[in-house]
Amino acid sequence: MTRIFSGIKPTGHLTLGNYIGAVRKWVEEDQHRADALFSVVDLHALTVEHDPARVRRLSRQAATLLLAAGLDPERCVLFVQSHVDEHARLSYLLECTATDGEMRRMIQYKEKAARERERGGSVRLSLLTYPVLMAADILAYQADEVPVGDDQAQHVELTRDLAVRFNQRYGHTFTVPKATHPAVGARVMNLQDPTVKMGKSDDAGPGVVHLLDEPDAVRRKVMRAVTDSGRDVVYDREGRPGSANLLEVLAACTGAGDPAELAEGYTSYGALKRDVADAVVELLRPLRERHAELVADPAYVDGVLREGAGRARALARPVVDRAYRAVGLLPAV
Repeated sequence: MTRIFSGIKPTGHLTLGNYIGAVRKWVEEDQHRADALFSVVDLHALTVEHDPARVRRLSRQAATLLLAAGLDPERCVLFVQSHVDEHARLSYLLECTATDGEMRRMIQYKEKAARERERGGSVRLSLLTYPVLMAADILAYQADEVPVGDDQAQHVELTRDLAVRFNQRYGHTFTVPKATHPAVGARVMNLQDPTVKMGKSDDAGPGVVHLLDEPDAVRRKVMRAVTDSGRDVVYDREGRPGSANLLEVLAACTGAGDPAELAEGYTSYGALKRDVADAVVELLRPLRERHAELVADPAYVDGVLREGAGRARALARPVVDRAYRAVGLLPAV
């Protein structure tokens, strides 16, 4: 069976964009068709300034929301990255395989480092090397596929390069994975700036709908969404990004078809926004209800994460031990 690995960083409250763009596919498709592992990749949250208590809180919240969304521990492995030592163990070996030039060419590193330099600051070394940790996340489990958005595709290409290089130098050790991408329209944009992705790091932003937002808050954010000049509602991703985003969200929430076809049924932005707000509220309703049930049963969540870490460890440890032997490290006695 095909093996899938994917993770989500606890750097902010999960959003509608996270759900439509990734989590829903994990729930409805990936856990049923593949040997799937899903991780709250908390080590990645340490690459930037952070509050330790908040990282712990968001990690647990993310795991609980993934269960509330429908990930089934009987069908997939759900765990927290830092609970499995093999991620950090393998990351160092891959740092010894990667080059400085490869790391510095990573687009996200260059963009974030440039922003920090403009502010007179600097970035942590871990921000430079975190694509290697991401590669370790994937290669430790011999994953065949990695569901990612466009912003992470470069990192999967790096993972492939490192796997091939390691195999050539030290003997076949790792499966070379491939990236899989969500369907067109699965990328939800910020409601106040539809040219940028709806990101969970922008916790206070009025353009971001969080999965645990109350219905009134969801409606308020959608009704205040930025639209475009002109009164007619048309689907034009480049020329009318505001209305295009709303139409794509409506299509994703309702499964009602093509955004361009949906546009033909509207003569005003007000009507479109009301329907989008209703659709988002209804989409999130069962998730929020299940989340409340899980929060009231912390022992269940603890048990899922404990069992998930054990299953993940059992898969990763033989692979990482084999990699240690391949590079010439003396086995422990």
